[in-house]
Amino acid sequence: MRVENHVAIVTGAARGIGAACAKTLAREGAHVVLVDLLGCEETKSEIAQINPNVKAISVEVDIRDQKAIQKLAADVHQEFGRIDILVNNAGTASRLDLEEMTEEMWDRDLDTNLKATFFLTQAVIYPYMKERGYGRIVNISSISGLVGGHVSSFEPGSTKGRSGPGYAASKGGVIAFTKWVAKEVGPLGIVCNSVAPGAVETAITRGMAYDLNCQVVKRMGQPEDIAEAVLYFASKEAGYTTGQVLKVCGGAAIG
Repeated sequence: MRVENHVAIVTGAARGIGAACAKTLAREGAHVVLVDLLGCEETKSEIAQINPNVKAISVEVDIRDQKAIQKLAADVHQEFGRIDILVNNAGTASRLDLEEMTEEMWDRDLDTNLKATFFLTQAVIYPYMKERGYGRIVNISSISGLVGGHVSSFEPGSTKGRSGPGYAASKGGVIAFTKWVAKEVGPLGIVCNSVAPGAVETAITRGMAYDLNCQVVKRMGQPEDIAEAVLYFASKEAGYTTGQVLKVCGGAAIG
């Protein structure tokens, strides 16, 4: 029970990587606040079966709304008296190329993936984690933020469908933000790290074709692969690890 009685906020928890992270943390003893624009009742129900001794709360909120996020953090702290873990997972991924990219789609990716990560991180650290002298921030980035867009297509042989420039820029920003925050809050007893997935079977990648020949591990990743990496960064064992980016990508981005 590596995070027993800890309180975790997980965004994008209705499905995919977020749901897997929430269930893994609950398995290891954490009470979990499930945040999504969609309802998280399915995830909540599964958590009750995995570990009936923990509490799971579902909250529907737009993470791009700073005031709503500040209220969320206050409500969680009032409910549990503590916030130990934040997993910034919720995101969008446009697949338009540079020529076709619109301002609307660019803003959607930057606001959801990067600005909301800033909102949530700020809201849980100040004052809650700072006052307690403990915290674990885990930001889900992507190898797209390291390599400039993971190669994928709508069909074999097509060049259309690679994760777009807004997505790559936002995830690269998440990585830089992770390192900046780590340097800022280390003296407060808080660590901040990032997990960078490669190709993972989720709603975002459904219908996409990936060339798995470029990977050492020749399969698509599963949300649980990412969740187990998140668990380490969320645990007490990660107290001397901060500002790191762990690539969980089957070796697609070695180097």
